[in-house]
Amino acid sequence: MPYAIDLFCGAGGCSEGLIQAGFHILFSSDISDMVEVTYRNRHEQLGLIQGENTWFERADIRNLTGEEIKKHISRLSMFEGKDIPEIDLMIGGPSCQGFSRAGRRDKSDPRNMLFGEYVRVISEVRPRYIVLENVEGFVDMQFMGYKGITGIEYPDGSVTPYILRSELNEIGYDTLEPRILNSADYGVPQRRNRIIFIGYRKGLTPPQYPEPTISPENYLTLKDAISDLIVSDSTRQGIATQLTQYQIDSINGRTPDIHGNPIKATKQNNVELSKQTDIVIERFSLFEEGETGANLKKRVLEQGIDISGKKALIAMCSEKFDMFPDDVVELFKKAKATLEQVEVLLTKKNIRQRWASNQPSATIVTIADDYISPWEPRTFSVREMARCQSFDDSFEFLGKRTTGGLRRRVEVPQYTQVGNAVPPLLAKAVALEIKKVL
Repeated sequence: MPYAIDLFCGAGGCSEGLIQAGFHILFSSDISDMVEVTYRNRHEQLGLIQGENTWFERADIRNLTGEEIKKHISRLSMFEGKDIPEIDLMIGGPSCQGFSRAGRRDKSDPRNMLFGEYVRVISEVRPRYIVLENVEGFVDMQFMGYKGITGIEYPDGSVTPYILRSELNEIGYDTLEPRILNSADYGVPQRRNRIIFIGYRKGLTPPQYPEPTISPENYLTLKDAISDLIVSDSTRQGIATQLTQYQIDSINGRTPDIHGNPIKATKQNNVELSKQTDIVIERFSLFEEGETGANLKKRVLEQGIDISGKKALIAMCSEKFDMFPDDVVELFKKAKATLEQVEVLLTKKNIRQRWASNQPSATIVTIADDYISPWEPRTFSVREMARCQSFDDSFEFLGKRTTGGLRRRVEVPQYTQVGNAVPPLLAKAVALEIKKVL
């Protein structure tokens, strides 16, 4: 069995894919204590026991050394009286907030430098093959005054892929041309592009990137993924007439334990829903499938909207506008509302969106407040988000369900654990290509 190390492992999306591809994870690490609880619980569930056949180390990678990693592996009871093996694959996704195009990009964000620490650990462990995963923004982030681990000073404006490939070459690794892979091409019901770097020790057989297993016209949709999790019995029975193969696989499990047996979900977990006021519920119900907040606002301004029956919204607008309820209904129905009045009805937020049931989900991010179910006027559960990432239903996310404000900078609650993860089926596709050349 090939052996792997998973750094920046998060809740374990990459690890799930590696195990599905037949790798044994000897060592993994992440900086978050909230992530550790989820990750170690899952590994125990799979028969990967701390100190016996695997080791998780909660650490800042800046303080993690190859010597320390080898020490922990050598102390595993499975290697008692034996030489520790070579590491076949090291995989990692350095923190991507500074690279992400989804929010404000910050070239000075210290997390941008973590890929250099990843290269350092590679040079100290010397695995046969390496994979680095990150967001698309990783491709064109520029650095000023970057100095590599071997002392090379790169010209100002050097982009991350150039620096990374140069650094790996300096420590004895060849690399494939980086490639952006769409998770939907590999059976994940989500449009999620990630850049993948693959490297290999000089002299070894170069691997290839995985070819898509699903064509765009056959992408798995939100309905394929989570229609069986609709809360309303009557709505669910009308839409999810039978389980899809994806749903069956999610329930029965794709990730095997150490004995080769997938773990079937015996109970529902992570299905708690956020409590929402009547105003929010009615506001969500105004969205059509696939419609964004900006498009809804445009539709209300230009075409009008019938809010009769939306008692909470009518009462709120009646009070705000100092108008009779019937007049409020007519105002919006005849498209006579001003922008300010429409923003009272809908709020100023434009990023909110009701997902379309006949398409893959949008990219799962760490805050699920702005996604609306196509079937019900509500946001999604952690389990629904995890399904869209291709996690098994038996995989339980632990700790706080969500958090807010400044705590988001340091806490990694369940929604964030899901949003930060590499989709297991994407990781599996990449890992299988490495396994082919081992």
